[in-house]
Amino acid sequence: MAEYVPSTSDWVREQVELYEGSGGVEGTTLRDTGLPVIIVTNRGNQTGAIRKTPLMRVKDGDNYVLVGSKGGAPKNPVWVYNLRADGSVEVRDEAEVYAMRVREVADAAERARLWELAVAAFPPYEEYQNRTSRRIPVFVAEPA
Repeated sequence: MAEYVPSTSDWVREQVELYEGSGGVEGTTLRDTGLPVIIVTNRGNQTGAIRKTPLMRVKDGDNYVLVGSKGGAPKNPVWVYNLRADGSVEVRDEAEVYAMRVREVADAAERARLWELAVAAFPPYEEYQNRTSRRIPVFVAEPA
């Protein structure tokens, strides 16, 4: 069994601990925004360690849309490379935990539709895309 390695980012580590430690009752929103987040658990592509990342909750039916924005930074968040290497994840949405398969969205029409859903759920995504020259990756997590 792989070992869980907490994030080196204080706020990420603290949010995951609060979210999971409370059974999905506390820490379920992004800091002071009040907007809902999920916890995505995946395997590190280089270390094989278990990683946990809070991401905005963007639903598409039974699926979740995962947006690799990193606030519009020039580089993708590390979890993007992890998901590209291994698409098996767990998604924790409050008290519920789901085994899911992730795929990166390549189809332009599907990506455009999911991007609209993501921006509706978290409007800063639009600003983040304008801030960076990279195309922000969009993934879909589907029930396994």
